[in-house]
Amino acid sequence: MSTLQPLTDSPKGVVNPAAAQQAFRLERYLPEADLAPFLDFFWLVEWRLPAGFTHVQRTLPHPCVNLVFDRERTAVFGVVTGAFDYTLQGSGRVLGLRFRPGGFRGFLGDKLKTLTDRTMPLAPLFGGDGAADERAVLDAVDDASMLAAASAVLRRALPPPDAKVERIDAILALLRERPDITRAEQLAEQAGLGLRSLQQLFMDYVGVSPKWAIRRNRLQDAADRLAKGDEPDLAGLAQALGYFDQAHFTSDFEKLVGKPPADYRRSCQAANNR
Repeated sequence: MSTLQPLTDSPKGVVNPAAAQQAFRLERYLPEADLAPFLDFFWLVEWRLPAGFTHVQRTLPHPCVNLVFDRERTAVFGVVTGAFDYTLQGSGRVLGLRFRPGGFRGFLGDKLKTLTDRTMPLAPLFGGDGAADERAVLDAVDDASMLAAASAVLRRALPPPDAKVERIDAILALLRERPDITRAEQLAEQAGLGLRSLQQLFMDYVGVSPKWAIRRNRLQDAADRLAKGDEPDLAGLAQALGYFDQAHFTSDFEKLVGKPPADYRRSCQAANNR
């Protein structure tokens, strides 16, 4: 990649982003034009922690497949339906390629639901020597060289672009733009599809149900607002997310984020004040 194109907006899904910034460097870069039909972006995490210090970072994954170059743990990760914890200690770096929702369907050649909550090694999908690919990426001298090495792996198995990926992107954009959509039936209606057709499209191309995508998007919105210090009416927020009551919302939020909403907001404030 000749010129890095960094993303500058705040990433959604990083739990307690202020604490995360103090523990590691996170960069995100746009792909080159030939990879853009498949990839959202590259993400790079690099850390150098004091001896004896450990940081556990939780993320709330999106409905996306990730190809992750991680020392002796490199793999393709299907959509993770729960939270994802990663323990950082010492020093190191990891490079990830986040595929667009549906963007990995052509590489896998099978329904994405077969990869949900599972991992696969590189070689069966991309050919070559997975260990050598890992070294080429993680031993590269700088960010640009890492991205170039990872892009070369992807280009070995590049499928033709698929119009259904654009269709899914437009459907998910509805969720971001329309907070009033809280049920799969509403999403199907707005997308101009029958509910069954929408469900089949998501399980085939995304790997999760439309209901899961709606709920995860709303919980990420809630976590993002609380991390920024917003003081929403939690009962009203629960209702806006499509929950019948605040208790159910609080339970789901705590299960995913690790803390009840009010406690999470306080922990983010404390990190911001350090």
